[in-house]
Amino acid sequence: GALDPRLLSAALGAAVARAAGEATAVGAIRKLFKPTDVVGIKVNCLGGRGVSTRPEVALQLAAFLQAAGVPADRIYVWDRTDRELRAAGYALDRGRGVRVFGTNEDFDGRLVEWGPSASRFDRVLATELTALISCSVLKDHGLAGASLTLKNWYGVVHNPNKLHDDNCAPFIPHLVACPVIHDKLRLNVVDGALAQCHGGPGRVPRWAWTYGGFLASTDPVAVDAVGRQVIEARRREVGLPPLAAEGREP
Repeated sequence: GALDPRLLSAALGAAVARAAGEATAVGAIRKLFKPTDVVGIKVNCLGGRGVSTRPEVALQLAAFLQAAGVPADRIYVWDRTDRELRAAGYALDRGRGVRVFGTNEDFDGRLVEWGPSASRFDRVLATELTALISCSVLKDHGLAGASLTLKNWYGVVHNPNKLHDDNCAPFIPHLVACPVIHDKLRLNVVDGALAQCHGGPGRVPRWAWTYGGFLASTDPVAVDAVGRQVIEARRREVGLPPLAAEGREP
């Protein structure tokens, strides 16, 4: 189940390059980020090993950033909690290189109104980060239908439990449209090395499959639309009904 480092670099690099219309991943990163940026790579580790962003994927993105001139100590890989990161296989690091850490309820004191709701945002996101990469997982969701780039940002607010009514609509798009996220979000990557088409967001091995690829776009809605198509195609292959037939069309 391990990823070959050369294949990972080549496949992820090809997706990132194409997302920005460049020949190489480093060229794409130079186009999207500045060496002076403080870049946060938001991973998704809610489901534990097997249905979380793989550490080697997030760290390969960090390597592309460094090759493009962003210093290691200006790159953060983070999610909701230290516990979830560890469970997904991450080694925590708050040192002087690439930082890997959880929010652990460290939210900014300001309540920000956005669309149909209001939230306190992750303090580091609100006060330190200048640019963002979403690095989510190719999987379904029991309410929202899909848990990809857009849904990934439920992990940076203090009240995600309040944002699940009506199959998470209209909360998901409004949250990502909030300037705290929207104005910093430069790249969206979906880790599809191992994907899941049913039973998400938690891990259900019966419905996992080796997709063996990555999706990337500068547009979070576009990459989620394609990711949804991949999930629907897999559901047809294994005899499951469309998400809409189960009352959870994204």
